[in-house]
Amino acid sequence: MGYDLAPLRDGARDQAADAAGLTSEERRILLDHGTERPGCGLLLHTKETGTYACHLCGLPLFESGSKFESGTGWPSFFQPVSPDHVTEITDRSLGMTRIETRCARCDGHLGHVFPDGPRPTGQRYCMNSAALEFFPEGQEPVQRTADDPTGA
Repeated sequence: MGYDLAPLRDGARDQAADAAGLTSEERRILLDHGTERPGCGLLLHTKETGTYACHLCGLPLFESGSKFESGTGWPSFFQPVSPDHVTEITDRSLGMTRIETRCARCDGHLGHVFPDGPRPTGQRYCMNSAALEFFPEGQEPVQRTADDPTGA
């Protein structure tokens, strides 16, 4: 299934609209590029079959088959559903260079990707649980798009 990747809004986002329905921790991570403490994310130990979608806009990001135990304290995946669904941006904060990952549709902060993951990709997408929402197999994430920002 193809997904609408058009940005939710043109120009500056209406942060109040984006934040509606999010907890303060979800807002801190998705909108302010924060990071949850290792080992505390609610999706860290999820082992069910299904899809991990952006908590802000519903875009499918990772399938459970690409999840692996990295030992880092964050849910880790070796590849996204589609490379078009995750944007990678150079992050030079904290005195180091890393690759930040964001949702391609809503620009929400997801986490970082590192080149030390398992085969077949060698990538470790280290994600914040608060940036994701899990949908068991058979359930589809509600899509917030530019044409329907409420997902109604």
